[in-house]
Amino acid sequence: RLRGILTTETAQFIFVDTPGIHKPQHSLGHVLVSNAKSAINAVDLILFVVDGSVAAGGGDRYIAELLKTAQVPVILGLNKIDLVTDPGPTQATYENLAHQYGWSCSTFSALATTGLSELQHHLETQLPPGPYYYPPDLVTDQPERFIMGELIREQILSQTRDEVPHSVAVAIEQVIEETKITKVLASIYVERPSQKAIIIGKGGLMLKAIGTAAREQMQKLILGPVYLELFVKVRPKWRQSKIHLAELGYRLEAD
Repeated sequence: RLRGILTTETAQFIFVDTPGIHKPQHSLGHVLVSNAKSAINAVDLILFVVDGSVAAGGGDRYIAELLKTAQVPVILGLNKIDLVTDPGPTQATYENLAHQYGWSCSTFSALATTGLSELQHHLETQLPPGPYYYPPDLVTDQPERFIMGELIREQILSQTRDEVPHSVAVAIEQVIEETKITKVLASIYVERPSQKAIIIGKGGLMLKAIGTAAREQMQKLILGPVYLELFVKVRPKWRQSKIHLAELGYRLEAD
């Protein structure tokens, strides 16, 4: 679970972003789905985000059934409305679903930012009164190393597209803070030699592109120059091994 923190003049939102609900095919999948399900009973409000550019399907109804026993309010959030020219028929399928469970709806586009202020107000009206849990300038409670790893993994998935599935993990091995620069050494783990070849690319060009893009984002994170060195390693079936999963930071979380 990742926590994102948004503090406004009237409220502090702590967004608990869980892994997506899916049919697990390996130990990693079981950990992710279990953590997502356990979060249902550990929050004050649930925002069930769906792809509002396509009609409600079996997967949406499956998750709706999981949420029907939730003891907190549920808002059905229709994202990607910027892709819809005639929202009527598609939106009706979700409105029917929300009506079935007694939920409210909110439409928005995260990309175009349309409807986000309305969504924020909708969330605020549903949240119970409480204290500020974090300083107002904090945007996440995740450690810096974790964010660095996610920045690298984001670039891997972005640069390689569909050529490399989500069987990639990143471990930050060392962060050395020197006077004028921060040195970051990271390992990229894949399951097969063919995936390693894709990430490295011809003449190392793909790995260079990943490293350059990730380094630029890291420099924004720490507000200073970064030297980033990446190593690609093959760890067969790491998603099936509880030991490897724990080493890479994937653990079952308590409610």
